Amino acid sequence: MHSQNYDVIIIGAGAAGMMCGARAGQQGRSVLILDKAKSAGEKIRISGGGRCNFTNLHCGPENFLSQNPHFCKSALAGYSPQDFIDLVETHNIAWHEKTLGQLFCDERAGQIIDMLLAECTDAQNEIQLQKEILDVQHQNQQFLVKTTNREYSCRSLVMACGGPSIPKMGASQFGYQIARQFGLKIVQPRPALVPLCFETDLQEQFSDLSGLSLDVEVSHGKTRFREAMLFTHRGLSGPAILQISSYWQPGQTIQVDMKPDRDVLGALQAARRASPKQSPAGFLAGLLPSRLAKTLASGVPAVRLADMSDTALQELTCAVKAWRVQPASSEGFKKAEVTLGGVSTNELSSTTMQAKSVPGLYFIGEVVDVTGHLGGHNFQWAWASAIACGNALSHS
Repeated sequence: MHSQNYDVIIIGAGAAGMMCGARAGQQGRSVLILDKAKSAGEKIRISGGGRCNFTNLHCGPENFLSQNPHFCKSALAGYSPQDFIDLVETHNIAWHEKTLGQLFCDERAGQIIDMLLAECTDAQNEIQLQKEILDVQHQNQQFLVKTTNREYSCRSLVMACGGPSIPKMGASQFGYQIARQFGLKIVQPRPALVPLCFETDLQEQFSDLSGLSLDVEVSHGKTRFREAMLFTHRGLSGPAILQISSYWQPGQTIQVDMKPDRDVLGALQAARRASPKQSPAGFLAGLLPSRLAKTLASGVPAVRLADMSDTALQELTCAVKAWRVQPASSEGFKKAEVTLGGVSTNELSSTTMQAKSVPGLYFIGEVVDVTGHLGGHNFQWAWASAIACGNALSHS
């Protein structure tokens, strides 16, 4: 079978893959992007509730988890959130800032996909979808990529095929498979930015609270996030929980402060003096949603605040200010927004994303062991790592 030759083949027509293809094409490289999906950028389409949280104004190395926290610095410094905003504005896409520096399209996430496809077209990239890749080989400084009906060759192969999060979107472990084939180490992948599940007894205790949301500060060790938490029929979700889930591991506990700005113990002591006949549930209902107040107070034997000892007041305060919960599990890759772990950063150049031991082989985006916080950081890593790689391909 005669192979069709390109300078660069990119596997994955997602955020990182298209961004890299556009930059490499702008540098005069012939680029082929292959993906098994029916359409490009499917994860972009569902992101940010369909509006695409495409970057974050405050994005920096401190917003990422990796076994090497320094690895992301070079790429992030080389391509900033403002650089991506400039590109978005060039394409006349209206955007707005939500909380905490998060930027979204005013209209729809599909505008970002359209922008990337237009950039790829301008750079004369070729994109082929619904292409199942059967085999990748490396010989005579060329990579051979075999699909069901064609064989392609290139000097530079870029793996931009993400991790296993959200398998219904076509996510897989293919990038890790190729990394292992070439002898590269993988940091064990696990779900990140994912809802957490209660054990059965807690699930029953909090079953009436499904759909209830409140502003909390959730912590795990020294890591803490102040955002909304949502009770679900299975456990906990919402931005605060998704954030902390990247740090939590099975068997560990998290701590939730349900009233971050309030001295609850002081308020309880004052209420016991001023309104001794008030019930614990009645007091809590002044601080928290009534359903939650009722559930928390159900564990208090006293009928009136007057009957509560100082120790009992402290215990009730802890239930509000320092609720310790040990989740049974997370919802797994099927609900995880991204993947923790991936191709070890020790194997890659932080300036080019090239594998140190395999010249011409690159890994970008989610497939790498660099995982961002919620709020546009993972997209910024996709753009930045893609640009670092795309720039390097101009010299390959």
